[in-house]
Amino acid sequence: MAKIAVVFHSGYGHTARMAASVAEGAGAELLAIDADGNLPDSAWATLAAADAIIMGSPTYMGSVSWQFKKFADASSKPWFSQAWKDKIFAGFTNSASMNGDKLSTLHYLFTLSMQHGGIWVGTGLMPANQKSSTRDDINYVASFSGAMATSCSDASVDEMAPGDLETAKLFGQRVAEVTAKFKK
Repeated sequence: MAKIAVVFHSGYGHTARMAASVAEGAGAELLAIDADGNLPDSAWATLAAADAIIMGSPTYMGSVSWQFKKFADASSKPWFSQAWKDKIFAGFTNSASMNGDKLSTLHYLFTLSMQHGGIWVGTGLMPANQKSSTRDDINYVASFSGAMATSCSDASVDEMAPGDLETAKLFGQRVAEVTAKFKK
């Protein structure tokens, strides 16, 4: 079975809940970046052993959180030796606004994975873009690059849209399926 890690930062808990859904779908281990932007040594070892790395961050001011950026900068150590080359990579994000410049965050995660010599996996999901679509539909936010969720700024973690969480779970499943194909 493929080893998959979900490394993420969450400021208010919404991205953590999304990360849990992604991990559930992928059968992955969760690695939380702490409030100071750090990961324990054991988490770095998990990333080194992983076949796939799924990265997640809230979208703050059009990009990843500073805590995630600190992790990304620290990943220059495995980058220097190309330790993550040919791993499967994917990414997800959450913001309070429907757009919220989430695509910029996914582009950041994509670029980071390319710098590591990784292989990127998108959602593989069709968007919910008919008149009959509702906020609880799968891929309502309509992303192909990675999973996106929208959580209103005054909404609790428990009020996240079920469709966004199901999208995250299906996204995790897709990453696991693609990773299994590459492991053959």
